[in-house]
Amino acid sequence: MIHGMKIPKPDPVEVASQRAPVVTPEAGESVQRESVVQVLRQFRQVFNAVRTHFQQVEKHAGLGGAQLWALSLVADHPGLGVSELAATMDVHQSTASNLVRALVDRQLIRAHRSGADKRVVQLTMEPAGNAVLARAPGPYTGVLPSALASLDDVVLERLQQDLGVLIMTLGSDEHAAKVPISQM
Repeated sequence: MIHGMKIPKPDPVEVASQRAPVVTPEAGESVQRESVVQVLRQFRQVFNAVRTHFQQVEKHAGLGGAQLWALSLVADHPGLGVSELAATMDVHQSTASNLVRALVDRQLIRAHRSGADKRVVQLTMEPAGNAVLARAPGPYTGVLPSALASLDDVVLERLQQDLGVLIMTLGSDEHAAKVPISQM
């Protein structure tokens, strides 16, 4: 569900039947150009939905999207460590540390050492953090991860493969995959 709207799962057979027809070389350029335009428009729609959600998060919660997600994970898993936070969010350890530092500085969470191993930092919510979550729009993970999670396995696998081809064509830096979209 995104902004209260339920996203229907596309029928894989219907999606497959919507693929571009085979065309002659003369018409090929025109069809390819139109496909490029359509795909660009689709990317714009995705980016706009993500940007709009992050703006709503900032407006209502006063936090960036990645900070809100981290805060929600601490709320859901009291005592969570920074390493576990990084793994759950699929971000670099230093990114998770920076998120934690910002949340601690704003007194939304508390970082403390307890238990037998005093080297391990555990994270817990502060009352102000709970208040932020209460007024923040969901989904806390962001609209894109939520929408992706709602997709059928066949569609998700095909999307992964197709985006992999696009990423290879772009020559994108692999390290960029660990940067939260809200921090780009």
